[in-house]
Amino acid sequence: MAFSLIPLVILSQPLAIAEVSAVAADPAAAPPSAQQDAEPQGQVEDAPEGLNQTANPDPEPLDRDIIDGRERPGFNSPLPDEIEQENEGAIRAPPPQAFSPDQVPIPDRWRLIEGLGIIEEDIFDPYNQNTYKGDRPINPAKVPWLPITGNDWFFVANLISDTVYEPRTFPIPVGIQTTEDPDRLDVFGNDFSTVLSQTFIAGFALLKGSTAYKPPSVEYRLTFAYNVNYVDVPERRVLFVEPSRESHRLDHFLGVQEAFVDYHFSQYDNDRFDFISVRAGIQPFQADFRGFLFNDQQLGVRLFGNRDNNRLQFNLAAFWRLEKDTNSGLNSVVQSPRDDLVFIANLYRQDFLIPALTSQITLAYNRNREADDIEIDDNGFPVRPALIGDLRGREYDVFYIGYNADGRIGRINITASAYWALGEDRNNTFTGEPADINAQFGAVELSYDRDWMRFRLSGLYQSGDSDPYDNEETGFDAIFENPVFAGADTSYWIRQTIPFAGGGRVISVNSRNGILNNLRSSKEQGQSNFNNPGLWLIGVGADFDLTPEFRISANANHLWFEDTTTLENLRIEGTIPEEIGYDLSASAIWRPKATQNIVFRLSGAALVAGDGFKDLFDNLGNQDAFYSVLANVTLTY
Repeated sequence: MAFSLIPLVILSQPLAIAEVSAVAADPAAAPPSAQQDAEPQGQVEDAPEGLNQTANPDPEPLDRDIIDGRERPGFNSPLPDEIEQENEGAIRAPPPQAFSPDQVPIPDRWRLIEGLGIIEEDIFDPYNQNTYKGDRPINPAKVPWLPITGNDWFFVANLISDTVYEPRTFPIPVGIQTTEDPDRLDVFGNDFSTVLSQTFIAGFALLKGSTAYKPPSVEYRLTFAYNVNYVDVPERRVLFVEPSRESHRLDHFLGVQEAFVDYHFSQYDNDRFDFISVRAGIQPFQADFRGFLFNDQQLGVRLFGNRDNNRLQFNLAAFWRLEKDTNSGLNSVVQSPRDDLVFIANLYRQDFLIPALTSQITLAYNRNREADDIEIDDNGFPVRPALIGDLRGREYDVFYIGYNADGRIGRINITASAYWALGEDRNNTFTGEPADINAQFGAVELSYDRDWMRFRLSGLYQSGDSDPYDNEETGFDAIFENPVFAGADTSYWIRQTIPFAGGGRVISVNSRNGILNNLRSSKEQGQSNFNNPGLWLIGVGADFDLTPEFRISANANHLWFEDTTTLENLRIEGTIPEEIGYDLSASAIWRPKATQNIVFRLSGAALVAGDGFKDLFDNLGNQDAFYSVLANVTLTY
């Protein structure tokens, strides 16, 4: 059982993978028209050199044209009449020769502030200027051991404490060999369990470049995460494969979540800072806007950049997937990487297909060659191959073709994703024969903002497999999902893992922090599975920003299996209803300083079981509703 981490501020926010360009404040980097305005327009005759130099009373007219393809926001009324100002007798700044050699210019604005005594640096102050969080450049004289020169190197340190307390209920199967209590002889036992997880994250970056005005030219970044987790469940053989082990567990792990070098080798070939960059090492990557297909920190190489005034952005990436720790979900660099490669190419275009809409085309290829691998997780359970079907090893080639959109149509905000998975599975888990993969996925969220309120409508479709014994697998599955959709991890169905007891050993209907019904052994260590029941979801939600510090959100989702044929064959049942039930959740977020440095979060969720869920699962008290509470405190430096 793995635990999620909040999106790290130390990681490139995942949020789409593209770097936003900025406009330089330096006149040398300004558009040609601005440079012309900055040039001297004339001199007063007989004036000493560098003094009494006046501006031309007839400057060039202001360029009032709008950039092609852009519009001014709001009501497009005619611009007001141009205001002309004559400032006869004004003088330009004297040239350097006019200054006394005893006067030494300040090299940058940071040392000017320090010299005036306006700000006294404090290493423990995360709000005011601080060298350790990248607010001012490193002084090379103070760190002669660093191989840096110049005054444009910055150091950034990020420290995060993420505390999670999570009591919950979910269907828990009774151990086959032994039970926690002698009177528990049914298939399902007590459903209450508790999780306590503490994660400390430390990230460090060394950057070259005046980052307030343009992207850095070189970046070195290293991020560690240390997790301690405690889980207590009421039944044996849930946490450990040995029935003699206790039904609670204390575990810890240190993972490397980032370790990369980023180099801009195409340095701002126009005045809008368009660039091309390459990044190599363990790095975060999100294939689409909401993290449906691939959202992870993995070992890889990525070529990315932008063009056309940042209206066109692109990514070319290749990843060699690392093994992950079973109980924390963090990267394990002490194990050999998996024989699982991911190649992704995507292209973003702003104002396409319509203005105010960013369109993205994604092509991805997942090459898995783990048919001969046997992987046992840290708790003793087999995860590759999964203990389902014929129990043989699997390998596959899957191509994903996707379109994603994010933006607005008038007052309606829209986010949409659609994927088509094509390929070949070398070993169908039901037949043992090769099978073609042909599966689809679609999701859309519409929202409407009214002052401090946002109202949302969500819909999702995951195709299921209607005949697991034919030579075609039609159940959609992602590579590594981590979606921000329909309530995200506030949702019961997204947050909790439902064990598929009675149909497969160590198999779950869904994955923790995942929305797809994929019958995997593990999202972190298992393989994609295209023999699955799929999903239908329709949901509504709302966000209320009551104050800048306090937000309340609520979500209600109705879920169904898209096709229950796979479940019926695994359970050897004639008919299983499709309704999963209603997923109801609410959350409150409080930021006492109106920043992300201190965040308190409390959420509660309930799954009111439908006929299909009640047919598959039960509990000791025969309750039809399952609950979860998530209490989270995040402290960031």
